[in-house]
Amino acid sequence: MVVGDTGKTFPPTPRRWIGEGGNRGRPWTRLLTTVDVPGRMRYVIVGAGRVGIRTARALRDSDHEVVLVDSDANAVERAREDGFEVVEGDGAYEPNLQAAGVEDTDALGALTADLTDNFAACMVAKHYGCRTVMRIDEDYREDIYREYADQVDEVIYPERLAAIAAKNALLGGDIRAIADVAQDLQLVQFSITESSPMRGYSLSELELPARTRLLAFAKDGESLAVPGNDETLELGDQLVVLAAFDRLGDVRELIVGETGRAAAPGGA
Repeated sequence: MVVGDTGKTFPPTPRRWIGEGGNRGRPWTRLLTTVDVPGRMRYVIVGAGRVGIRTARALRDSDHEVVLVDSDANAVERAREDGFEVVEGDGAYEPNLQAAGVEDTDALGALTADLTDNFAACMVAKHYGCRTVMRIDEDYREDIYREYADQVDEVIYPERLAAIAAKNALLGGDIRAIADVAQDLQLVQFSITESSPMRGYSLSELELPARTRLLAFAKDGESLAVPGNDETLELGDQLVVLAAFDRLGDVRELIVGETGRAAAPGGA
């Protein structure tokens, strides 16, 4: 890494270029996930702004430990009023991350609006063996994106995640888009409804269309887990399916039934 006069770290020359597709557009499903992670984990979130505080709340709601780092006094005060532990200081500097306990952290999310600070925080966290997730805004050029993305575990675009939320509002309560995995693949969570053709059948009897795969299953009110063939599909049960966009309609009709016939928007 190169250290400038200010003491902040800046990105080195990348050792390789990301291939076509790369990590681009992949949301931080490994940091903020709809599938419960077993055990209590510890996260450091750099940036207590809109994106950072919402992420911290979601992690706390899943009973994980979260520490925020931010240099803005107002943001720090708001986060503390919300009940969070906060280190006041620039998250691009190692001493501030040490004060947040980066040595004992499972993952760090650098979620400020400053790309350089985000990258610096991720490089420090990498040194301590943390998983790193970095925010980048969509107005950066592709070459800038590639230079940074090669050095961290995941890159997230808040604008794209907002599009996922808007999509879910359109889809309704029985269908929920989790992530756009690739150009033509989507991870979607479906609920068994009263009109579901599969209601009362077992998972072993569920025959999904080609280019689809069942990844997780949960009884109503329980955590998602690896599906077992003997499970009976009942009202409110949840199924997480990886499917090509052109198969989503067939899967929706099979699992949700008549209530899910509205067309699902493709892409995030």
